[in-house]
Amino acid sequence: MNGLDFPQISPILFSIGPLSIRWYSMAYLFGIIFGWLLIQKNVKKYNLGLTKEQIEDLVFYLTLGIVLGGRFGYVLFYGGDAFLKNPLLIFAVWKGGMSFHGGVLGVIMAAWYFAKKINYKFLSLTDLIVLYAPIGLFLGRLANFVNDELWGRVTDVPWAVKFPNGGYLPRHPSQLYEAFFEGIVMFVVLNLLWRKKYIREHSGIVSSLFVILYGVFRISMEQFREPDVQLGYFFSYFTMGQMLSVPLIILGSCVLFKIFTSKKA
Repeated sequence: MNGLDFPQISPILFSIGPLSIRWYSMAYLFGIIFGWLLIQKNVKKYNLGLTKEQIEDLVFYLTLGIVLGGRFGYVLFYGGDAFLKNPLLIFAVWKGGMSFHGGVLGVIMAAWYFAKKINYKFLSLTDLIVLYAPIGLFLGRLANFVNDELWGRVTDVPWAVKFPNGGYLPRHPSQLYEAFFEGIVMFVVLNLLWRKKYIREHSGIVSSLFVILYGVFRISMEQFREPDVQLGYFFSYFTMGQMLSVPLIILGSCVLFKIFTSKKA
């Protein structure tokens, strides 16, 4: 059978007694830490009007938004009836299950509350946040690969991987596709644009491009990804990830349209 053997990488990074530290949790931790450090650097470089203490508080609220939004988003969008039968599974985060789209909603709510609390422009705050969100996306998709989850559809491409949980069938390593586009490409594009003074001075452009690019990349990459077994396809073709990404593209496009039309008025 064609295809590359799945690398022998344990999803557990290390253990201390009964406590197991997983790659997936480390992806979240390091994504937040790197984002925190880079936000501090960016605020200082461009004099964006946030103190060190405010940045620390922002990171705290964003972490809550990511974790709570991501988890409840997964329960709502992908959980099926398993959580209805056993609601306590909602708190079993060690068993996996986080939704990017739910995390976005959580971050939006956290950023809105924090911006209001410190009297800071909401879209200026989200612009700063989304610059480094791709770091977490990149690390998270690599962790999905290590966890042998969210693998792709069966294929005969030379770089197909035989995932143990995927029946040892040659499949697209769709996690790596998403890590490249949602992580590396988005990070480079957004941060190159941020260097332009015009972009920095027009709040919301970077935020809008983030959700638009993510929506486009996610819809595209879902063509290679195996749909969630408990959901399957909608209308015999679309996956849940694609369905949830369409509103992101619409939202980002509407905000961009409002930004540019208001500037011309």
